[in-house]
Amino acid sequence: MPDIRWKDAPQEHDYPAAADYLALLAAPAQVEALVKALRVAPEQRWKAKDILRAALLPLLPADNPHVAADLQKIRKEKQLSPVLLVRGDLFAGLPMTIADGYHRVCAVYLTDENTDIPCRIAALGGGPPGATIRPVAASTAGHGGRRSTA
Repeated sequence: MPDIRWKDAPQEHDYPAAADYLALLAAPAQVEALVKALRVAPEQRWKAKDILRAALLPLLPADNPHVAADLQKIRKEKQLSPVLLVRGDLFAGLPMTIADGYHRVCAVYLTDENTDIPCRIAALGGGPPGATIRPVAASTAGHGGRRSTA
């Protein structure tokens, strides 16, 4: 099983890509606030299988062109960019959103579903649309929110 290597921070182009996707789901002011929160959010690590489950997304196959490209990067030991997430709301029935990095998550899952993936997470502050948006602080509870030691 190859060692998966990660960049220290998301690449600059990951933020506009996240904004483009989020613009399909939220108003421009909310998108701007979410991306701003993602930029300052601390790194947290979550298992590939848990990210897919929380997002309610299917695993894309290895022959998907973007997944295949990321699998090739893993085999060549090239660094992948951390994933950008927007926290869901369990009690409101809203899944987590992978704002940028869905194909990377799938490639990592296909390599080893238990691999920890570095992520940055933003969340709505609770309440109605337009509520405060903030980065999610790294959790010390449970096993998923481990901070990077690398």
